Amino acid sequence: MDGRTFRIGIDVGGTFTKAVLIDNATYEVVGRYSVLTTHADDRGVAKGVVEAFRNVLDRSGVDPRDVIFLAHSTTQATNALLEGDVAPVGVIGMASRDQALLARSQSNIREIELAPGRFLRPGHRFVTTDQLTETSARAAVEELRAEGVRVVVATSAFGVDDHSSEETIRLAAVGAEMAVTCGHEISKLYGLTTRTRTAVINASILPKMIDTANMTGASVREAGIQAPLMVMRGDGGVMDIHEMRRRPAMTMLSGPAASVAGALMHLRVSDGIYFEVGGTSTNIGVIRNGRPTVKYARVGGHETYVNSLDVRVTGIAGGSMVRIRDGKLVDVGPRSAHIAGLPYSAFAEPSAFADARVELLQPKGGDPDDYVSIRVADGARYAITNTCAANVLGYAKPGLHAYGNPDSARRAMAPLAAMLGCSAEDAARQILERATAKAIPVVEQLIAEYGLDRGQVVLVGEGGGAAALLPLTAERMQLAHTISKDAEVISSIGVALALVREVIERVIPNPQPEDLKAIKREAFDAVVRLGAAAENVEVTIEVSPHSQRVRAIAMGASEMRARRRTS
Repeated sequence: MDGRTFRIGIDVGGTFTKAVLIDNATYEVVGRYSVLTTHADDRGVAKGVVEAFRNVLDRSGVDPRDVIFLAHSTTQATNALLEGDVAPVGVIGMASRDQALLARSQSNIREIELAPGRFLRPGHRFVTTDQLTETSARAAVEELRAEGVRVVVATSAFGVDDHSSEETIRLAAVGAEMAVTCGHEISKLYGLTTRTRTAVINASILPKMIDTANMTGASVREAGIQAPLMVMRGDGGVMDIHEMRRRPAMTMLSGPAASVAGALMHLRVSDGIYFEVGGTSTNIGVIRNGRPTVKYARVGGHETYVNSLDVRVTGIAGGSMVRIRDGKLVDVGPRSAHIAGLPYSAFAEPSAFADARVELLQPKGGDPDDYVSIRVADGARYAITNTCAANVLGYAKPGLHAYGNPDSARRAMAPLAAMLGCSAEDAARQILERATAKAIPVVEQLIAEYGLDRGQVVLVGEGGGAAALLPLTAERMQLAHTISKDAEVISSIGVALALVREVIERVIPNPQPEDLKAIKREAFDAVVRLGAAAENVEVTIEVSPHSQRVRAIAMGASEMRARRRTS
């Protein structure tokens, strides 16, 4: 196509998998395609990823050989942990005889509650390094296998300084054809308990993520794309597919990271609160000094050494349904029209709502049976959602993804308003006030926690449902707001334009210049291994005197992108 080259970004959301095709020179979106996320398919979300990138190429008439960058975000790691869909893990802890008493306890990770009633319960063996041999390593691995363990974690006291013992266990596990995670490759920070816990979480999702990586990678090659396949990380960077096979836990919360990365490409926001509004849930986080805030992710209430965006998740979004009881509005959400399998009223034709009446339903087994649907003359049912209410009140304006047909939304709202004893507009306002009441305390908490100046804070809307929640939230809080250009595919744009990123952290008491130089070089080398072009890598150093932690953050464009820019 006239020498042009392209980048593909794919965001795997809870409801939709969306792909964008971007001109590498102008960053213009030249193609987009969306499919339902394939959670239930035998190939998992990989099927939807493949379908999305194949269709966006076909519909745009782009030769796969002209794609120089392909990356996707993924909810798979987060969902696997939230749903407890994890592999059995066994930990082999190690230390010298002198350190064994404490290390035995610190490497024995207690059960981790992933979701109500769903636990990760690691097995445990301990070997002193004085007695560690190939034979004893194999014996420990085989004992865990006999207990049903599928993935081994090798973790040793001070393994960040000397990981030879962990490598001995790795060889034994590989010889037994078992997957393995070593503590030192997950984090360079001291703290055996947290490092081991992080490795356990990583190991628990390793088989599922390796399968996805293999299937997606093979499909990319079959499609004729030669560019490296990259995966979005939860801290806003990307890593190549080979690294994802080793450290899949780093992809936790990569969806919100992608949306923020995309928004920052379009907007000049110094201090703000971003809303990524999907169909079922909304992610809320902070932009401070032009960058998203990053923290260690917590799983089951436990700290890990996984860097990810500081995101708060609320169970309201563009598709959240309304609940009524005894003639009163009692709640909005958490079930959405997507979960109930109902279309939004706002996107139907006005004529559909002849003889419309309210019919209550139970979206899923075990749910309350007071969710509102609108039954019409031909027997079809529609949902009343936050998006519908925003169309009634004029918050969803033409040009925004949430804009539908206000007349349709008003006609659908009429029978509900009659039950509530008010006008359609009043019913719509009750719905949005109930929904935004769940977001406002989260925003207030973030403003206070990060010491943001209210006079400078801007609420930034992303995701297809942004117009359903953001305008009234901003109005009630008396804050400025903006909705990103291409908000409905902003996450995919963020994936396509993401930088390769790596973070190296160490505990260094009273760091000297040579210490800083060494960690800077380590971060530089690490990000180049992940696919960044050496000539444009930037490394920043952060030193915390209180915790004695030194953090080196290296970022750079992917090598093929850099070549394009400098040729």
